[in-house]
Amino acid sequence: MNLARACGLGLRSAHLALFAAEAKDAPLTAPWLEIHTENFLVDGGPRLSMLDAIAARYPMSCHSVALSLGSAQGLDKDHLARVKDLIARIKPEFVSDHLSWSAVDGVHLNDLLPLPYDDAALDVVAANVAQAQDTFDRRILIENPSRYLAFEGASMDEPEFLARLVARTGCGLLLDINNVHVSAVNLGFDAGDYLARIPARMVEEIHLAGFTPSIDHPDLLIDTHGAPVADEVWALYAETIARIGPRPTLIEWDTEVPALPVLMDEMRRAQKVLSI
Repeated sequence: MNLARACGLGLRSAHLALFAAEAKDAPLTAPWLEIHTENFLVDGGPRLSMLDAIAARYPMSCHSVALSLGSAQGLDKDHLARVKDLIARIKPEFVSDHLSWSAVDGVHLNDLLPLPYDDAALDVVAANVAQAQDTFDRRILIENPSRYLAFEGASMDEPEFLARLVARTGCGLLLDINNVHVSAVNLGFDAGDYLARIPARMVEEIHLAGFTPSIDHPDLLIDTHGAPVADEVWALYAETIARIGPRPTLIEWDTEVPALPVLMDEMRRAQKVLSI
């Protein structure tokens, strides 16, 4: 299915039963839906049964948060196998994870931790992305992270790192425009310049979400996914679509999840940009 001009919604627990209970012949509430993969790595039960019902009607995307593609210790083969099984089960349009690491010595950390952008880190991430793609037997997409610090001694910036990763592995880019804005404010670079350096051919999917200023440090933006998409991010999104053309777009709202009509208003706003 061609989703290039379609904005979807992140499927969260608050709305899982609602989507699962829709009549089979009812109009789709959203053009497509994306799950956090790790929320469904179970052997059975109601959560998985509801996902089966939803995946039978909707184009789906699997967005992982725990592959730990930046881990110098390599990937967890058991975790990869479980993700592979879910991919085979629901046959998603996209499979993705983040340019980050989150596991060490068998311990999985509840965060997406940053990487130094140098040749050594590129070698690690490229090897792990290749392993994941070989395991899943398909291309995956890598999401640019939200960042709160920069490493001394980095030999390249994020756009160059991503471009080299795509060239080496054949992966695609999940371009999170909110993350670009958050990182730009926190680290003091120009978000428009960053986006202008991302080749259109790399971008397979776009994420839009909301941020929250830090209570203690208002100039620091936190990628909470708990607010409407900010006007500055909408402007960057419109500029990006005008430059690269329409791309499948997702509204992410993960904390303080509102009623479905609020999410659909955000979805329709993105859809207007895609339809120009």
